[in-house]
Amino acid sequence: MSTESRIAVVTGAGSGIGRSVAVALAEAGWSVALAGRRREPLEETAASVPSSDVLCVPTDVTSPDQVASLFEAVRDRFGRVDLLFNNAGTFAGGGTPVEDLGHETWRAVVDVNLTGAFLCAQAAFRAMKEQAPQGGRIINNGSISAHVPRPHSIAYTATKHAMTGMTKSLSLDGRPYRIACGQIDIGNAATEMTARMQSGILQANGELAAEPVMDAADVAATVVHMAGLPLEANVQFATVMASAMPYIGRG
Repeated sequence: MSTESRIAVVTGAGSGIGRSVAVALAEAGWSVALAGRRREPLEETAASVPSSDVLCVPTDVTSPDQVASLFEAVRDRFGRVDLLFNNAGTFAGGGTPVEDLGHETWRAVVDVNLTGAFLCAQAAFRAMKEQAPQGGRIINNGSISAHVPRPHSIAYTATKHAMTGMTKSLSLDGRPYRIACGQIDIGNAATEMTARMQSGILQANGELAAEPVMDAADVAATVVHMAGLPLEANVQFATVMASAMPYIGRG
């Protein structure tokens, strides 16, 4: 992508993968808008960004009005949107057997992981279609769970499988407007969400086992590579995972 136009929006930017990606994008020369529910974690991320060209916009991605306000704020500050890293997500209900999963928990996961991702993609798509020069890139955070489930993760797994369908549809619908869409499927990056994996997590055979993790910076480097391609090229799907995690060879 041209270095003259590098405006990125990162959702879920207050911690974990989102924070690592935001910092890496800024280090690569991008101006970055940070979105997340709470301002304080966003400001902590902003303090780590090696640039003053950063914008914090507290945003609940499940709210159409707040998502619209996010992209309006980005266009007001930077003039356009070149990249959305669609990263906000929740693992609520993880570890709960399917027969015990409450309706409200199911809805909460779907609202954030799927509806929230759609709302952000839709707003980015509109901005990219309308701006001049036209176009941009959307990178969705899928998961290893977009391919294979963990035990007791039906809500999270269902939303991540749905994310794959959304990525394909966005990629197809964006072609006439120079809007590229790809997906990064991440396995066992070392974040707050995966801390329990290092002490022991339920396996498909019913045993508890510790699992290897990788540095979130390795994920961020992959996102930066995907983001930096010219719009004539696209990484449609990328899987980045801890090399020794139990994925290949199981099932």
